[in-house]
Amino acid sequence: MKRRLKIILASVIAFLVTILLFIGNFFYGESVKRGSEVELHTEPEDETVVASAQSSADEQLLREAQLWYEEQHPEKITQTSYDDLLLQADFIKDEENSKKAVILVHGFRKDKSVMGDYTKFYHDHGYHILMPDSRGHGESEGKYYGYGWHDRFDLIGWIHILMEDYGIEEIVLHGNSAGAAAVLMTSGENLPQQVKAVIADSAYSTMKEELAHQLKHIYGLPSFPLLDITSVVTKFRAGYFFEEVSTIEQVKKNKLPLFIIHGMADELVPTWMGEKIYEEASGEKELWLVPDVGHIKAHEMETVEFEQKIEEFLSKI
Repeated sequence: MKRRLKIILASVIAFLVTILLFIGNFFYGESVKRGSEVELHTEPEDETVVASAQSSADEQLLREAQLWYEEQHPEKITQTSYDDLLLQADFIKDEENSKKAVILVHGFRKDKSVMGDYTKFYHDHGYHILMPDSRGHGESEGKYYGYGWHDRFDLIGWIHILMEDYGIEEIVLHGNSAGAAAVLMTSGENLPQQVKAVIADSAYSTMKEELAHQLKHIYGLPSFPLLDITSVVTKFRAGYFFEEVSTIEQVKKNKLPLFIIHGMADELVPTWMGEKIYEEASGEKELWLVPDVGHIKAHEMETVEFEQKIEEFLSKI
């Protein structure tokens, strides 16, 4: 009888473990594994609404920026990451050979080209422009998304390439969404004095809080125990627990000037996350909450004001 109970108990445990592993791997594929096409909870895209909300000055400035970027022929540069991934980036040189550079960091499941709208602004202000594909994105190697956590080491690698290969003396980090989280996480590391400031548009507070937000609104599911199980799977497959990936904890160690931007109509990364980051950040900091603007839409919707605010911020560093 006891032997039979043990067999039943072992079978039940094995079944539960199998189910948990299936769930963990499923959500790993949805949230961390490279290449998966998944739905994200965000505001609906409506080109007509966007166009009608833009002023003619915003529309013209944005169009000029897009045309300028399309005419560029960037240099291709690479680095090998600390874990032996080949990472790719585009480099647009300043013709005057200035000593300033900006690193533009794209968001989740995007690539470097989506940061093209910012390039003319920085070029006009005398910056060399580095546009990397984050690990697991675009032309860069990697089987998983780093959510900014492992990417922070990749950004430090790009910083040293700019300093050592191009003689850059002033570096600005500018990121959108997951790229914003990445540059903010980088700000908590021991950085060279050449890194002068960080601009972060629509960053999430922590990976776990962002995934919990997505779980709730897409699947109607609670975060426990799904995220905890997926976190363990991610540790085995990608090398980090969700709990490690915290923009909040990193900005507490920041010593650089921060400019934090967040749309007040952001449904992908709720506005309260940007406010929380601002509240917890150390060092000099500014917060711009943009009314009636969705996720990373501030530059598109308020192009003139956006660039004026960035110019004012950069003039202080």
